[in-house]
Formats: sequence, C-alpha cells, structure tokens
Amino acid sequence: MATGTIGAFERSLTDVGVELTRATPATFAETLAGVVDEPAVGTPLGFDGVSLKDTPVTTELTPRALTEAQTGVTPVGRAIAQYGTLVVESNAAGNEPVSLYPPTHVGVVRESDVLADVTEAMPHLAERFSDGGSVVFATGASATGDMGALVNGVHGPKTVRVVLVEGL
Repeated sequence: MATGTIGAFERSLTDVGVELTRATPATFAETLAGVVDEPAVGTPLGFDGVSLKDTPVTTELTPRALTEAQTGVTPVGRAIAQYGTLVVESNAAGNEPVSLYPPTHVGVVRESDVLADVTEAMPHLAERFSDGGSVVFATGASATGDMGALVNGVHGPKTVRVVLVEGL
C-alpha cells in the first residue's frame, strides 16, 4: 500500500468501505468500464487527457437516464485523504444528482487533487464558496440511523467507488 497522502487516502477509503481503483490516462476507459454497473450516466470530467468518451457511460442526462441508471460517474474536485472524503462540486452539468441518485457512485479523482486534510482544502473551498458555488462532501455510502438501525442508501448511493487517475 502506498505511503503519504495517497496512502492515507487509500486507507481511509478502505475504512469507510469504498473500493479504490487506479488508472492512468491511457487505461482510464478500460478501467472505468470495469467498475461501472450499466446503465451508467455521468457528467463531463473536465480533466485533460481523460473523458467518458469510449466508456459505457452516457453524458446525455435526462430524467429517464438518471432514473434507470445503476451507476453515476462524476469528477471529484478535491478529495480529503484524512477521511476518505470526496468533494463533489455542484454544477450545471448535474454532478449532484448524478452522484446521489443512482445506487452506485463512481467518483473520478486526479492524483493531484487528493489533499491531506480539510485545512489543506480550505483555500479551494473558500474560492468555490465565494463564487457562489456549493459542494457535496461524501464519505462512503449514504447511511442513516434515523430509523433505529443503520440503513445504507436511503439518502444517496448504497455503493461508492473511486477511480484515481495517476499522473494528473
């Protein structure tokens, strides 16, 4: 297992029951195809050299596609290694519903966007919030104890997976 920030991220993800899969820009499409359950919807990643083209993920977001999707794929603006938290930025493309509605969420994060802790993430978050943006902090699968016992998947995905794109 890796050391440093990426190693801490990997350990934190394991602690919250999230599977991490590594890819390079060259192997991304094949790697992603191996971790999505179809049908899958996604939002544009906006990463140089990596896209959802040539994957089984449609970016034509319609109410029907979202309702039928088994997997939602979104970019992750930042990740917080200390907790295994994905910072999913809200946008007009639909990151929020795509990350929250399907039973499985696959967050795609660049290696350079994995930060050690919340303190390190604050400058990015302050800029995002000052521009009127918002984010979803997602740490593992959705869970609630409101009904007396822990229930997964009530307010979001039952399964979360991360594809870490190395070298970006």
